[in-house]
Amino acid sequence: MAFETRLQLYQRSAEAALERWLPDATIQPQHLHGAMRYAVLGNGKRIRPVLVYATGEAFGVDLAALDGPACAVEMIHAYSLVHDDLPAMDNDDLRRGQPTCHRAYDEATAILAGDALQALSFHILASDDAIQVAADRRLAMINALAVASGSRGMAGGQAIDLAAVGNQLNIAELENMHIHKTGGLIRASVELGALSSPTAASDEVDRVCHYAHCVGLAFQVRDDILDIESDTETLGKTQGADVARNKPTYPHLLGMGRAKQAAADLYQEALDSLAGFGPQADMLRGVANYIVNRNK
Repeated sequence: MAFETRLQLYQRSAEAALERWLPDATIQPQHLHGAMRYAVLGNGKRIRPVLVYATGEAFGVDLAALDGPACAVEMIHAYSLVHDDLPAMDNDDLRRGQPTCHRAYDEATAILAGDALQALSFHILASDDAIQVAADRRLAMINALAVASGSRGMAGGQAIDLAAVGNQLNIAELENMHIHKTGGLIRASVELGALSSPTAASDEVDRVCHYAHCVGLAFQVRDDILDIESDTETLGKTQGADVARNKPTYPHLLGMGRAKQAAADLYQEALDSLAGFGPQADMLRGVANYIVNRNK
């Protein structure tokens, strides 16, 4: 199946599974459930669920068994965006081409929606009957997502990011920030896909995790490039926001040409990590190409 066709299948699968797992907006408390659905459903690229599906299928896992892990990681991602957009954080008005959650609802509801989405993600991993692995693997999945979400992952990366505004970072410090903030969940996506297989060997998991490390950094380099070269309508969020806030970025530290070369080098390193895998990992290879060449 062609990459675009498979990508759309993964995106549709994720959207349908998210619709099933999210509480209906008619259920009490309706306002909170409405905000949760608003924050998650809609125009997202679903990169993290796509990575769960692509990795799981590389290890021979049925698509249906990957719906829960894909939803779990996407709900963590959505909660992080809701909180990142808040006035106390990045104070953004636009996300995915529509008003941010705290603008569409209110600040208190947005905070609670993020909290509830985080809790729901772990409920899914703990309870989804479609996940076909033994208890120790399921616990490893829960642990992987918890570490990637907390102070040693995404939340820690955001703390570093907030402290870095207006300060000069070197390239190693910038990479450390993004390994945590963006890379943690991207690695967790691949790890959840691999751990969904009862037979994935530890060295194979390590190799796809290194792929995820490279893809996660490439994703952020491309994000920094698009913040300069793209426009608000295409991005679905405010173009130039990082520059306006004096945030450290790859183009700022390296220059645009070297930033683009860094993305290309990371892409090649990601492909090299998959050298031991056959055609079953072609979707992972395609996702890496998609990340470094996307326009939003």
